[in-house]
Amino acid sequence: MKRSISFWQVIGFGVTSLLGTLLHFLYAWLGESSFAAIFSAVNESTWEHMKIFFLPTFAFALIQSKLFKEYEDFWCVKLKGILLGLTLIPVIFYTYNGAIGKSPDWINISIFFISAGAVYFYETKMFENRSKNHCAPRFSLAILWIIAVLFVVFTFITPQLEIFRDPNTGAFGING
Repeated sequence: MKRSISFWQVIGFGVTSLLGTLLHFLYAWLGESSFAAIFSAVNESTWEHMKIFFLPTFAFALIQSKLFKEYEDFWCVKLKGILLGLTLIPVIFYTYNGAIGKSPDWINISIFFISAGAVYFYETKMFENRSKNHCAPRFSLAILWIIAVLFVVFTFITPQLEIFRDPNTGAFGING
């Protein structure tokens, strides 16, 4: 079977969507386990929704990178795509809520899927274009690992900034 980057990008969207949805509930399902908090959303903050987008997207990219070694700019494209998603989630959420007010859950869920779809579409176009992205792949991968660590650290040591606040409880991170 010929490996098609666009096919694997569609699979990536599915994996991100499925795992992101499961990670939304995992913390509660496992009795608020500290171990589950590393990977899953511990509250309804925008930051935690960004985390459940980031982790499956990055994990899938790690697997995908083994299949597409011929793409020298693989990690450059993935970094740009993931940063796009991490930007879209709060921008759409805060823009919508600022204009309309508190959004219903189905809107918040849609924001997650729209952001994930935009990321995989953008990355697919970048891969198909095969234009050089002019960045160091190792640097791009290192930035993604730093982001991964920050998602874990900020779950347990949470800055008192609005993006980290649970809109339902007013709590920050795992410790409230």
